[in-house]
Amino acid sequence: MKKSLAILALAAPFALFAAPSHAAPETYAIDGTHTFPRFSYSHFGYSKQLSRFNKTTGTVTLDKAARTAAVDVTIDMKSVDTGFELFDGHIQGSDFLDTATFPTAHFKSTNVVFDGDKPVSIDGNLTIKGVTRPVTLTVTSFQAMPHPMLKKDAIGANATTVIKRSEFNAGKYAPNVGDEVTLDIAIEAIKQ
Repeated sequence: MKKSLAILALAAPFALFAAPSHAAPETYAIDGTHTFPRFSYSHFGYSKQLSRFNKTTGTVTLDKAARTAAVDVTIDMKSVDTGFELFDGHIQGSDFLDTATFPTAHFKSTNVVFDGDKPVSIDGNLTIKGVTRPVTLTVTSFQAMPHPMLKKDAIGANATTVIKRSEFNAGKYAPNVGDEVTLDIAIEAIKQ
């Protein structure tokens, strides 16, 4: 009996290493210094205008083993950056973003589709100017690895979709100023 107990006592620590490990969901906080939602549209057919938002917050929850994820992002619409200060104010007016009434936009995922270990599309609800519509983001790149400077796990991705601004009550001058707006989101997030 004593011999059996001794064998069990010696074997127990090794059993922990042999047991399959189950990863738990991990939460990553948006890195606001490397996360910039950008948008582009046709300006009277003359050119494709490209602008961005400079302040974004939120989280990404990722379970690598289960291949599931969730995204919850808030964009400060007053941080719009067109490259021209006067136009920044113009685009924040009631005909476009109406940031006095709706200072933020919000995206919350409803489903993330994986191909192997990488997400390839993200379904979710996008809210702009109090209007919520379903969108699907196509993930064009994804990286998960330790951050070389911060020494913490980090993730990064680029994703894109096309929306109609008129569907969010921001359609002034359409179709001369393009109704279709391409959203291109660059995101980095650090494990908490």
